[in-house]
Amino acid sequence: MISTNQFRTGMTIRYENDTYRIIEFQHVKPGKGGAFVRTKLKNVSTGRVVERTFRPEQKFDQVRTESRSMTYLYEEPDQVVFMDAQSYEQLALPKSGLEDRLDLMTVNMEVELLFMDGQPFDVELPVFVDLAVTETAPGVRGDTVSGGSKSATLETGASVQVPLFIETGDVIRVDTRTREYNTRI
Repeated sequence: MISTNQFRTGMTIRYENDTYRIIEFQHVKPGKGGAFVRTKLKNVSTGRVVERTFRPEQKFDQVRTESRSMTYLYEEPDQVVFMDAQSYEQLALPKSGLEDRLDLMTVNMEVELLFMDGQPFDVELPVFVDLAVTETAPGVRGDTVSGGSKSATLETGASVQVPLFIETGDVIRVDTRTREYNTRI
């Protein structure tokens, strides 16, 4: 059993007879009243994200998970296929659970596949990925000082906001947790 002060991003817990993965959490201590923890939880089986608030004294069962390094191979209409580099075993996950991260994955990318009770249920991407910009509007000379941004489409189809000096063909580093531009490579 764990309490809310032991919450960590990525931790898996049981709540209301379901298994949830903690996406975000924030300890809040208002001026009046007792402290509480505001969380965003992702249902492992359905992929639905819910927001819940808990009292500090609430206890939860922690679900043990394990991760294995896998290689992203390809996607099919309804699933995504990964391969274990040591055993060459191939595993597939439903595409519906990975929609928010699929557009940041490139073929042969190393990812961490998460297992619960021997069954794969989720994927953790590397913190940063390097992707080429395939389409973006040209930067206007003189606008770069104002710190503006523009939309750019990456080689995987993802769309992110980038500084005005980024041009088509540049390779940029994207933070997979926030989907934000980090630096130009």
